[in-house]
Amino acid sequence: MSKSKNNPAGSDAKAAARNTDSAPSQVKGADDTASQQAVQTQDMVAGMPFNANKAGEHGFDNGLQPQPGITVDPASRLPTGSTLSEENVSAKTGTQAAEGVNWTIEALDRVRVDSSGQMLTTNQGVPIADNQNSLKYGVRGPVLLEDFILREKLTHFDHERIPERIVHARGSAAHGFFECYEPLTDITKAAPFKEAGKVTPVFVRFSTVQGERGSKDTARDVRGFAVKFYTDEGNWDLVGNNMPVFFIQDAMKFPDLVHAVKPEPHNQIPQAASAHDTFWDFVSLMPESTHMLMWAMSDRGIPRSYATMQGFGVHTFRMVNDQGESVFVKFHWNPVYGTHSLVWDEAVKISGADPDFHRRDLWERIEAGAYPEWELGLQVFTEEQADQFSFDILDATKIIPEELVPVRPVGRMVLNRNPDNFFAETEQVAFCTAHIVPGLDFSNDPLLAGRIHSYVDTQITRLGGPNFHEIPINSPLAPVHNNQRDGMHRQAIPRGRVSYEPNSLAGGCPFQAGAQQGFVSVPARIQAKEEQGKVRAKPEKFADHYTQATLFFESQSEVEQAHIAAAFRFELSKVTVPAIRERMVASLRNASEVLAQQVAQGLGMPVLPDAMPRALQTPTMPEVTRSPTLSLLARPGDGSIKARKIALLVADGVNGQSAMNVHAALFAEGAVPRFVAPRIGPVKTSDGVAIDADASLENEPGFLFDALVLPDGDGVADALASDGHTMEFIRDQHRHCKTILVMPASEGLLEAAGVAPTLPTGEADPGIVLGTDVDAFIAAVGKHRHFERETDPPKV
Repeated sequence: MSKSKNNPAGSDAKAAARNTDSAPSQVKGADDTASQQAVQTQDMVAGMPFNANKAGEHGFDNGLQPQPGITVDPASRLPTGSTLSEENVSAKTGTQAAEGVNWTIEALDRVRVDSSGQMLTTNQGVPIADNQNSLKYGVRGPVLLEDFILREKLTHFDHERIPERIVHARGSAAHGFFECYEPLTDITKAAPFKEAGKVTPVFVRFSTVQGERGSKDTARDVRGFAVKFYTDEGNWDLVGNNMPVFFIQDAMKFPDLVHAVKPEPHNQIPQAASAHDTFWDFVSLMPESTHMLMWAMSDRGIPRSYATMQGFGVHTFRMVNDQGESVFVKFHWNPVYGTHSLVWDEAVKISGADPDFHRRDLWERIEAGAYPEWELGLQVFTEEQADQFSFDILDATKIIPEELVPVRPVGRMVLNRNPDNFFAETEQVAFCTAHIVPGLDFSNDPLLAGRIHSYVDTQITRLGGPNFHEIPINSPLAPVHNNQRDGMHRQAIPRGRVSYEPNSLAGGCPFQAGAQQGFVSVPARIQAKEEQGKVRAKPEKFADHYTQATLFFESQSEVEQAHIAAAFRFELSKVTVPAIRERMVASLRNASEVLAQQVAQGLGMPVLPDAMPRALQTPTMPEVTRSPTLSLLARPGDGSIKARKIALLVADGVNGQSAMNVHAALFAEGAVPRFVAPRIGPVKTSDGVAIDADASLENEPGFLFDALVLPDGDGVADALASDGHTMEFIRDQHRHCKTILVMPASEGLLEAAGVAPTLPTGEADPGIVLGTDVDAFIAAVGKHRHFERETDPPKV
């Protein structure tokens, strides 16, 4: 660096480097840091005389292969910093920003708080001497405005709640992982599927759709099944449901659907229920809803637990490999523990006794180590195959029967950690269908297109601004580097003065990744004729509203078909306008005459209304007319009894050793056995073996349990029979088709409850095990329910 004779210290260069509003025509160097920054900045910027990528931004072929951004390496970190003072450190500022790192997206350890052994403080860290009393003028005087501790505490309390989700407001969530079985690089370059055994952290939220945040878990409803994959190439949100289809075909109708199914606006009734006029008025005028109504009115609308329900991506998506080749894909989550449901009578009773039934079940399974697990399966097919289907794969009211495209297992997901804080994680998590990673893409599904826009917009409102991605539960594990700035609740503190691209003042960084590493949309998601223009219309195949509704109904077992008919009867009986009921039955005639007749009979319609005119008079002949995999009974799971709650009734006089042996055998199988007595506490056993009941017949009704053990012992049956709750307990277990083990001393309890050990046909009831064969009881519990005994109406 040169120094003039008259200015040996280079003071002119040093002075120029200290100015921020103008600079000399030539940058001079000196031995101070500011001058070195100016020289290095000049050299770095001069290294990018023009934007060499500009010519490549034009033309279709260039659009398919965007190039990485142009960068220039600085001589040091001086040119890219915000301030020369960053070398001055403190306990608050820390040190200089780590090169190429955004610390706001590291593991959640950085934001966890443990107050063990710590004194109480204000939000500013000021220790609080007295947290019991407001500051007053004298012990009986007025509270003083200067009490900043009181004001801070109340102000924060007043603002603890954020707007709840419009739909999916009531949810529960857990952390876990996804493990890939084998590389899927033949069809996708998506990060989770790149190699066998690759593990990707996930956060999964389950939810009901209609109800508010404080509603019940066991309402008849669709369940949300949203999975956030924290991949090493960014976050991917697979935002689906426990049903593979939906009520509508176009996002234009989504506000109408939600307005119709939510509580009616004039009286805010009913909560978390579709059994009312406005919902059925809407869907009876939207025949494309018929298929989804079959699913919602089936047992899938009232799952036994989150761990025993399927999940689906609903829409058709794309997978893209490194060569840019793409295929269509549908996502399926299949529970290892099988697909099991509640029966309606049971769901209604549970909602009163434990409205948190599903939330509690998920939490307790994970705490007990009985981790919920699902297998991810893909239906993969080409555009050529899609063109041959009798239905349109862009129609969200249609499935692809597994007989046409088998489900390919590709990995497993295990949920093994409960959240530390419900609000910070479960409530603040933001799922968006727009969050995808390289190797995935959308289809032209018009319902999906609306969701891509709507979800982000909703989170901005709900979470207070555009920086919701910086809330710890939402932040990715992959590095985040962009030119987004400011906004409400900004957490990141970007270093440097550049917030645009292209640039040279930061050496071109952050630069665009280019086609090889970055996300590139599939150029043609669906072939379209060039002569077609913009139009508001649906494809012709979207007009087939009933074929797949018929497929679903015909694929159910007789028991499930009866449940569907009963659900329609219940829901439509709550409708106060007879014309709406008639319209719905008219629509059901196009799906199933048998179903329509059963529903009409229950609604006092001696004459069926004419079938509703079809939008498509001659639909294409379906490839599949019956698909056994659509029945819940086709997915029993692994047959284990892990996490099943089993009641062992006990009372004074029970044989303690016998009861303890059964308890131990069930616990060894992973079940959750509980001693239930007329009251909690010690029970006087006939043999002196100590038993302490942890539940009572009063506080844990029978419908909360998956199975029942009636005990052995002199006098125990009489003690239980003297409590009316016992009979209710037995009747509910029997009515809900649960398994009952009846030890010799308790056989009289069955008779007293009006329960027979045989089926209506006279055959032995496989769900009632007489005697002491615990292994037979465990095997029977593994079947979940014994619908052979179910009658309509119930005989018990």
